[in-house]
Amino acid sequence: MQTIYIDVLIVLNIYVNFFLIRTSSKITHTPVKFSRCIIASSYGSIYSLLILVPYMNSLVNFAVKLAAAVTIVMIAFGIRSAARLAINSIVFLAVNFVFAGVIYAVYVWLKPDFMHFNNSYFYIDFSLVILVCTTALLYVAVCIFRYFFDRIPENSGCYKVIIRYKDKIISLSGLADTGNSLVDFFSGKPVIICGKDRISDVIDCRAYDSENSRIPKGFRLIPCSTVSDSGVIPVFKPDEVIIFDLKNGMKKSVEALIGFGSGSTEAIFNPKLLKY
Repeated sequence: MQTIYIDVLIVLNIYVNFFLIRTSSKITHTPVKFSRCIIASSYGSIYSLLILVPYMNSLVNFAVKLAAAVTIVMIAFGIRSAARLAINSIVFLAVNFVFAGVIYAVYVWLKPDFMHFNNSYFYIDFSLVILVCTTALLYVAVCIFRYFFDRIPENSGCYKVIIRYKDKIISLSGLADTGNSLVDFFSGKPVIICGKDRISDVIDCRAYDSENSRIPKGFRLIPCSTVSDSGVIPVFKPDEVIIFDLKNGMKKSVEALIGFGSGSTEAIFNPKLLKY
């Protein structure tokens, strides 16, 4: 009978859950704050205690897994919409099953004395080096897959971007440009760059002066850089952003911040926003 240490079990599952949440975030392009990821990982580690209870049948086990996945996703990513919650939960479950399958395959193949499985949860009583290496390799594989998948060009190039802030709405021509890789460091959200004159139709930004750093009300500054220069750009959080693909009729609500530059009359966004 193997001895299971609760503290090791909890710490182990916090680490694993953190990796699984970050992987799901990478796959779905859903930003997740570090603090929320830690809280969700800690909450999810409570379910690992089910390894201590008697064996549960498959239906009960799956129901518990599903409930755990949905609540972990709600804590980590928030509830933006029912569709987004469903997508994030399905991806998180899929990542769980893949990771658990890899670990179980190692367990069946090597039959190590330091590993114990029950109710689809596992316990490893050894140095975390192997676990860290395994999760790191899987995460790198996901990043590589995501990198090449994101390089596939979109079939369409005609977009309309609708921005709503409070009781005002503007519609701009959209330009999908991989050169716009600007992401807010704090929230992890991508930034859509728009012309200053057009943004003034929904939020007053005419008072902005880059020389004396006068920031319009409702904006904050984030660092940005181009091939020839670097500096800061004012951004704000709109109430809603919708991107329409005018060629195929696709409509997608996206999570993004709005920043403004000079001269452009288009909304320049990274095409990754159109992919999960």
